[in-house]
Amino acid sequence: MSDAASETASSDPFELKASAITVPVMKLFDPDMDRITDLMTTKIEQAPDFFHNAPIVIDLSALKSGDATVDFALLVGLIRGMGMIPVGVQGGNELQNEAAEMLELAILSNSAGRPRPRPKARAAAAPGAAPEEHSLLVTRPVRSGQRLYARGGDLVVTAAVSSGAELFADGNIHVYGALRGRALAGVKGDTSARIFCRKLNAELVSIAGRYKVSDSISREHWGDAVQVYLIENRLVVEPI
Repeated sequence: MSDAASETASSDPFELKASAITVPVMKLFDPDMDRITDLMTTKIEQAPDFFHNAPIVIDLSALKSGDATVDFALLVGLIRGMGMIPVGVQGGNELQNEAAEMLELAILSNSAGRPRPRPKARAAAAPGAAPEEHSLLVTRPVRSGQRLYARGGDLVVTAAVSSGAELFADGNIHVYGALRGRALAGVKGDTSARIFCRKLNAELVSIAGRYKVSDSISREHWGDAVQVYLIENRLVVEPI
């Protein structure tokens, strides 16, 4: 390298280059979140220091069913709640990868462990995306099959949320109508996030990966105005 080139390189604020880093891989065989939660809790208890702040890649290539539905919001929230940092997925199909990308996970190739190029169509849609720093306000009913995500803020819905609809937020979720679908707050690991709703009939509620399905929610609070939050990693549902 010439003296001029050396001088230019030394004045640059940073350098980008390839590096081989060993990253733990979670190879999924079964997407059942109850089983995953139980096993992960056991693993963390056995070696808490090893997993603390460790980056982790989620490998989907060994799933028993290649088109299995992976609940990334719960899985990512669980991993972050356990003190680890999910950085990407590999071995998934198109739908699985799209769900992972929604939570800002890198899509890695199986061979080199490098990020895979995203389709041009998805990149072209980026300019129309809502600003990441803002909360999301929805004034219409949320229908079955709809999925809403408030990236970087709170999600506020002033109407009803139907069964089969999904609400995601990095922050809190507020529903000023009946909540019959799924509500997942703090999906990036914010354990201080909360869910507020005027009428609880939810299929699932989750804070930072800790969740309750409808069968495990006390009928004492069914149909009531409630808030959902975490105390020492335990999900609490109480009337407002």
